Amino acid sequence: METSMTQTISEPPRLSEQFCFPLYACAKEVVRQYRKPLKELNLTYTQYICMMVLWENGGMTEGQLGEKVHLESGTLAPLLKRLDKAGYINRIRPENNERKLFLTLTEEGEALRDKAKGIPAVMKGCIPLSEDELITLRDLLNRALIGMDGGDNK
Repeated sequence: METSMTQTISEPPRLSEQFCFPLYACAKEVVRQYRKPLKELNLTYTQYICMMVLWENGGMTEGQLGEKVHLESGTLAPLLKRLDKAGYINRIRPENNERKLFLTLTEEGEALRDKAKGIPAVMKGCIPLSEDELITLRDLLNRALIGMDGGDNK
């Protein structure tokens, strides 16, 4: 039985008719399934996505990284401190601008990229959809995210 995405205002919201709940629950489950392969790298999921951005883009400021991973400084700062303490990144404050924090990968952080190469293959079966369906889902979620960001393509 299909459910409609429309409800009248007089009816209480039904969880089964909301798109937000399966999106939330699926995202939470995907992150949970990442725990095991990431544990071997000593990374949380959020640390992993930050490392992926640094592997892809090289050095950048904390603000630039935050924009790319949709995290505020208050959330990002302790995460970056842990990555620094683990020896994966350097956090550098330029003398000419003490307010900016520049991030670079260490040799150990660069080497971690090779160890992380197999994670996408391990996670491939995490969501029981075909490859075409997964690509469509990713593209739709990216479109939604861009729209919610006010059209900015970060």
